[in-house]
Amino acid sequence: MIIIVTGMPGSGKSKIVHEFERRGFPSVSMGDIVREETAKRGLELTKENVAKVSIRLRQELGQNAVAKLTVEKVRELLKGSDVVVIDGVRSLDEVGTFRSAFPEEEIIIIAVHTPPHTRFERLKARGRHDDPRSWEDFEERDWKELRFGIGNVIAMADYMLVNDGTHDEYVKKVRELVDRILAEH
Repeated sequence: MIIIVTGMPGSGKSKIVHEFERRGFPSVSMGDIVREETAKRGLELTKENVAKVSIRLRQELGQNAVAKLTVEKVRELLKGSDVVVIDGVRSLDEVGTFRSAFPEEEIIIIAVHTPPHTRFERLKARGRHDDPRSWEDFEERDWKELRFGIGNVIAMADYMLVNDGTHDEYVKKVRELVDRILAEH
C-alpha cells in the first residue's frame, strides 16, 4: 500500500507522515527529492534555487518530474515494508505516475486542510529556508502550489483531515485516521 499525503504548505502533513513512521513504516519526501537535486546541481539550498530546480525538472522531465525521481526510492522502500508514505504530491500527473509505476499497490490519498492564516503563522514559526517571511510571500507560494495542481489532488483525496483546532486535537485525529486506514486496508 502506498499512502500519498498532500496539503498546502504548513497544513500539518508531516504529523501524518511521522505517525506512520512511528509505527515502523518508511516515507519519502518529494520536497527532499527536489532539495537533493538542487544540491546535486551544485546550487545553494535557497528558496529561489529550490524553486528554480523544481521548475527546471518539470521542463526537463515533464509535469510529473519529481514523481518520476521518487519512484525508485519508493520501489526500494517497498522491498522492506508493506506500507510506504509519500509526502508532498502536488498534481494528479504525479499521482498517475505512482499508479502506473505501482499497479499492484493500493494507493490511498490523504489530504490535510488548514486555514491560510493558521498555516502562515506555522510556517513563520517553523523557519525553514523556503518558508515565507511575509503574507505576500505566503500567498505567492500558495498560488504556485495551486498552479502545480495540488487543489486537484486534495479534491481527489480518499481521506480529508481538517486541522483547525489545537495541536492535541489534531494529533488525536491523525492517530485515529492511521488506525482506521491500517485496519481497513
